[in-house]
Amino acid sequence: MASLTTRTEHDLLGEKAVPAEAYYGVQTARALENFHISGVELRLYPNLIKALAMVKLAAARANFECGQFGKDVLVGIEKACQEIIEGKFHDEFRLDVFQGGAGTSTNMNANEVIANRALEHMGHKKGEYGYCSPTTTSTARSRRTMPIPRRCTSGWPWQRGARPVHERAHYGPPRQGARVLERPQDGPHPAAGRGADDAGARVRGLRRNSGGRGAGARGDPARALRDQHGATAIGTGLNAPEGYSQKCTDHLAKITGFPIHLADNLIEATQDTQAFVLYSSCMKSLAIKLSKVCNDLRLLSSGPRCGLREINLPPKQRDLRSCRGRSIGHPRGGQHGLLQDHRSDLTVSMAAEGGQLQLNVFEPVIAACIFEAQTMFVNAARTLRIHCIEGITANSEVTNHYVEYSIGTVTALNPVIGYERATELATEAMKTGRGILELLREKKILTEKQIREILDPAAMTGKGRPT
Repeated sequence: MASLTTRTEHDLLGEKAVPAEAYYGVQTARALENFHISGVELRLYPNLIKALAMVKLAAARANFECGQFGKDVLVGIEKACQEIIEGKFHDEFRLDVFQGGAGTSTNMNANEVIANRALEHMGHKKGEYGYCSPTTTSTARSRRTMPIPRRCTSGWPWQRGARPVHERAHYGPPRQGARVLERPQDGPHPAAGRGADDAGARVRGLRRNSGGRGAGARGDPARALRDQHGATAIGTGLNAPEGYSQKCTDHLAKITGFPIHLADNLIEATQDTQAFVLYSSCMKSLAIKLSKVCNDLRLLSSGPRCGLREINLPPKQRDLRSCRGRSIGHPRGGQHGLLQDHRSDLTVSMAAEGGQLQLNVFEPVIAACIFEAQTMFVNAARTLRIHCIEGITANSEVTNHYVEYSIGTVTALNPVIGYERATELATEAMKTGRGILELLREKKILTEKQIREILDPAAMTGKGRPT
């Protein structure tokens, strides 16, 4: 139940009642009335709120070193920011993620919460802004640094969430048969049922897009962390004290642990949103690759009688059609979330293009879409790992049957028995429905030792090939 006790604050529009217990102030209160668009509140993205607090903490320390306020104000702000970083007061961030302006309301929400909490640490009451003001004293010069917390927010879930999730899902040691993710086709064998490394190809593809092992920093958002602290409204640095920008950047790098550096051109950095476009593109590419894996899992586990049935997914949910426990629903469910990344990426691209001159007022929708894409990817990857990837086994009876009767094995016979004879075998196998191995033995074309060496599935895929 909302409190009936209020305090009065004022801005250029006049006075306004604010809930007495609220740490936000008049500008946040007005934004709460003005923006009801998505129904998604900032407090649902704790990493953004923590990143905001880190930015404000860096700004406060830089302001103090530039002589803008005293030690008592700095200590109050530091304590308030640290509390927010630890997860406190996040319920004070109730604004809709879609807002007018380029995130100004979010910025002021943070300034007001930090200022009012700092006032309490200083022994004052909320709203006594003469001691610590959200607009002039505490963190005002960080007004146009909203892209920085958003970039930090892009980095955290990836470094600490999305990357570990999909690395465990695809890099970790699988159970028996878990790497057999490709059926033997009528072509060179992927070594079905024999420890095939087809899954390794998927792993490498995911690594290239994730900035993972061996991929460099292509998909790593940290490379795009260009700081524009001190740029103020449009990048000119108006009213920022000398040395403020570099000091703030240095502090932020220490606080976050990210390789943040000051942008070479603050005006360009203020209007530029390409870092978000690149990051969103990498997220979409990863989603496409993981969705393709989901398609493979669904196909390879199809059955039990009319499908491929080459792998067995761990039983998680009753399937009335097959009368057995299956988890084919998990690849399907994961794809639902992954498909949303396409929509988010398109919106990010259009929003970045919509910027004009020194500003891009669509930064809030860019942030919201990136948050959504990250959440969907992390949840989908985690679901697949826990309920699907861990526990996959190969149906060796089926895969061995494919190996025995696949006509594609003649490819490995060409260098040994010649192209014409291999073609004759393939033609006879097609007409009679018999397997290549069966014909080889019947016609005594090769010895059993030669068959084992030449047509061994592992040897045909380069695994253990005789030298």
